[in-house]
Amino acid sequence: MTVTSFRPRSEPDEVARVTSTAAELLEVLWGRASTMPVSASQLRVLLILEHHDDINLRTLADGLASTPPSTSRLCDRLQAAGFVERVVSPTDRREVRLHLSSRGREFLVDLRARREEALRAVLDQMPAAHRGALLRGLEAFCDVAAARIHDAQGSGSQTA
Repeated sequence: MTVTSFRPRSEPDEVARVTSTAAELLEVLWGRASTMPVSASQLRVLLILEHHDDINLRTLADGLASTPPSTSRLCDRLQAAGFVERVVSPTDRREVRLHLSSRGREFLVDLRARREEALRAVLDQMPAAHRGALLRGLEAFCDVAAARIHDAQGSGSQTA
């Protein structure tokens, strides 16, 4: 072993490691609060449409880092399940606009409630001071992450 292996990891590295572990544990907890009847990819589509209603297929595909044909197949399945609606653009009949249906919105509300219940079961076992520190840290994290996502979207492709 070298001397450098005894050095503790820097704070950002350690926070990134613990956050990654927490995300993995959340996946396990939330896996128990099933996302059925949608896959993880389909759930991403629903979440994007929730925040970016009336986008076209190409913009959605860009947001998923996918191809329009793959994204179209995802939307086909979501439309068949009643979670997504497709509407022909009033300005260009070749373009289809995507919307989250009321059933899709209800599904997300229910999914979030089940996930929050799973989280509460863990949080209830934590000391109050640690929950408060976690809340403040996660609020700061969400603010910075949202700003980075917003900045990246501003420098990337524009919604057509």
